[in-house]
Amino acid sequence: VILMSALLANINMFALLFYTNPSLRRIPLIGGQWWIGKYDLTSTNPTIPVAGGAWYIHRLNGIHGWLLPIIQGGLPGGHAAWQYAIRVIVYFSIMIIGSILFAKFWIETTDMGAAAIARQIQSSGMQIPGFRRDPRILRKVLERYIPVVTVIGGASVGALAASANAIGTVGNTSGTGVLLTVGILINLYEQIAREQAMEMHPVLRGFFGKE
Repeated sequence: VILMSALLANINMFALLFYTNPSLRRIPLIGGQWWIGKYDLTSTNPTIPVAGGAWYIHRLNGIHGWLLPIIQGGLPGGHAAWQYAIRVIVYFSIMIIGSILFAKFWIETTDMGAAAIARQIQSSGMQIPGFRRDPRILRKVLERYIPVVTVIGGASVGALAASANAIGTVGNTSGTGVLLTVGILINLYEQIAREQAMEMHPVLRGFFGKE
């Protein structure tokens, strides 16, 4: 989800450059075109798109930016209610699908796929009860679970980050920032707990690989 958020931020940056940069505006079909992204350079936030494709994929910034205008009327930017509904659907779809694709990419590039895990199990001398230690057999068994867990995990994290952006968080923090902060805190807590356990019980040092 961090990579997906970075990708959307880069898309918004290029859309802004194509709309504002004098040299890039001269490029046919994409330079200065509102359908790619339109920006109000006189507003307090000129980097936030107000129309075009960049507006549909830009992160939702709390319910005051999409839900309240629909309920109370007075839609900002001249957008209709159905456009806000499409924007929410498009944003959630992109975050979920993109997170799934990046999760698959991450699994394959970090040796966490079925084939890599099967080789690790064989090299460590372990085996799955009821199956031979043949890496091909282990890979077939792991392929039943790892791809499914990857898809479910990527979709869940993407939906969670998008929901946090749509609802709004304290301090106007993005959903990705919240997930990253929580992950860092959990890792820090686990490290502190592990160090305290080793200090309280010296026998555990050998279990954790400490002398």
